Amino acid sequence: MNVYETDELLSQYLDFHFGESHFGVGNYPARCARICQQLMAGHDKGKALDLGCAVGRAAFELGRVFDEVVGVDLSARFVDAAATLQKDGAIDFFRRDEGQLGERVTVTTAELDLSRAAHKVAFATGDACNLAEEHRDYDLIFAGNLIDRLEDPAAFLKGIHSRLSANGTLVISSPYTLLEEFTPRANWIGGFELNGQPKTVLDGMREILADHFEEILKPQDVPFVIRETRRKYQHTIAELSAWRRIR
Repeated sequence: MNVYETDELLSQYLDFHFGESHFGVGNYPARCARICQQLMAGHDKGKALDLGCAVGRAAFELGRVFDEVVGVDLSARFVDAAATLQKDGAIDFFRRDEGQLGERVTVTTAELDLSRAAHKVAFATGDACNLAEEHRDYDLIFAGNLIDRLEDPAAFLKGIHSRLSANGTLVISSPYTLLEEFTPRANWIGGFELNGQPKTVLDGMREILADHFEEILKPQDVPFVIRETRRKYQHTIAELSAWRRIR
């Protein structure tokens, strides 16, 4: 079973995107979206694509400044949840405390001040490595926690410029959690030694993206916390990098 289609992970991600912050760590997709917005100052903000959008918080946040936002994710459950929140303005989920104990929680776009932005957003299921032809001419593409879940990250990076407008911006954020169940070892672009020297995923991205992009932001850490139960949390540190298409 695909873990991203389970009730448990759907609830965890709805809490991760729209629930309370934990241990003083702010909301991750909202902070990533704010960085994207800052990078777009003085640039066209017509269309944005949130790739690997999960349940949609970054897409909603981008709707504050973009005319149109599309969120795409491989998980039908995640996309359905994001679309429900967009359409109905509310969604509820089970927040587990321990075992079968927990409570139903409802989140709304109104309480997050996202109601107006939500009208600019649409969601669709899709494979980041095999996007539909319609996904073109974006001014911004945000790929959050995606690169380390792709079967062929190099192929994705080599073709992503064709989805951007001239001078379009690409923002990638990831903890580089390399797992062979998602990315075969032969397809890793970093996370290993090459000629006796460490090669990181960021090194691999720089190498591939150099054909069409310039790096426009010093990579920065963006931590996040995912609540599993009342007493178990995942504390992870993603690295965010940003690139502008130059050819």
